Amino acid sequence: MSRLKERSLLSKGEANEIQPQLNDVRFGDSKAKYIVEARHLFTKDGKLYLKSHLSSFANLFELREWMAENVKGLGYKEASHFLRNIGLGEEFAILDRHILRNLKRMEVISEVPASITKKRYLEIEEKLRRFSRDIRIPLADLDLLFWSRETGWIFK
Repeated sequence: MSRLKERSLLSKGEANEIQPQLNDVRFGDSKAKYIVEARHLFTKDGKLYLKSHLSSFANLFELREWMAENVKGLGYKEASHFLRNIGLGEEFAILDRHILRNLKRMEVISEVPASITKKRYLEIEEKLRRFSRDIRIPLADLDLLFWSRETGWIFK
């Protein structure tokens, strides 16, 4: 991200200029295009209106839904991650394979799904949310605990 900022590519770069800076990122070609598309989505008259756009939603669940449907390259996991990173997603789960394996281990889910539909994501997220309340560990902390248990990293 800092390479893109240093070169003003986040605000002005085209996909073909951004892509070389993403050579160490999976699917860099696609992600470069998504960055440009997202910039167009949140820009008006050359100004970025991300904060005002995000604050126009009545609740965070509607915002996440809109992001997953309208921001190319974002699904529920990525939209949840983005919202949590900007301080708006404490009640959202980031259901990656590390979290899912731990949910199975803790018998919150019976199996780790090979792929996750929107419906399945929301079902598993609700199970995790209930489990989080039952054991009195905040959802974001529980995600971090499961993720670090699986990877050996605490990355926050």
